[in-house]
Amino acid sequence: MKKGILVLAGVFAMTVMSCKDKAVEKVKEENVEIAADRDAKNTDFPVMAFAETEHDFGTINEGDVVEHKFEFTNTGKAPLVIVSAKGSCGCTVPEWPKEPIAPGATGEMLVKFNSNGKPNQQTKQVTITANTEAGKEIIKIKASVTPKAKPASGTPAAE
Repeated sequence: MKKGILVLAGVFAMTVMSCKDKAVEKVKEENVEIAADRDAKNTDFPVMAFAETEHDFGTINEGDVVEHKFEFTNTGKAPLVIVSAKGSCGCTVPEWPKEPIAPGATGEMLVKFNSNGKPNQQTKQVTITANTEAGKEIIKIKASVTPKAKPASGTPAAE
């Protein structure tokens, strides 16, 4: 049984190696040049230039829902298409334009933060997936959340 498996593995390895040589022979030099020219010309990407990439809400109370508009301009040479935007947790919800942003045009990304159950210092980020050269852009929000007052527990103090 072991010999049969070894023989099959050897035949498989030889088949893979023989296909590798034939694949190299099939590549046409003219196609390589065409692909290189195409890739060299494809340098016109949109660019998301934000007025600010981080916003501090300051001190807020736990349970407050706050929002901020991040303004950006497409400073690139191609239309900007935002595919998605996701907060680092469920408490951070972004809203973005669904239509392409033309070169030179501006857009807004609204980010809402729900501080319920999020006491103390909070820093959250929104990851934007777009057709920019990097493919991902990041904006951040932060806030100092004052915790809710906890109800008194136990029995009243004796006088």
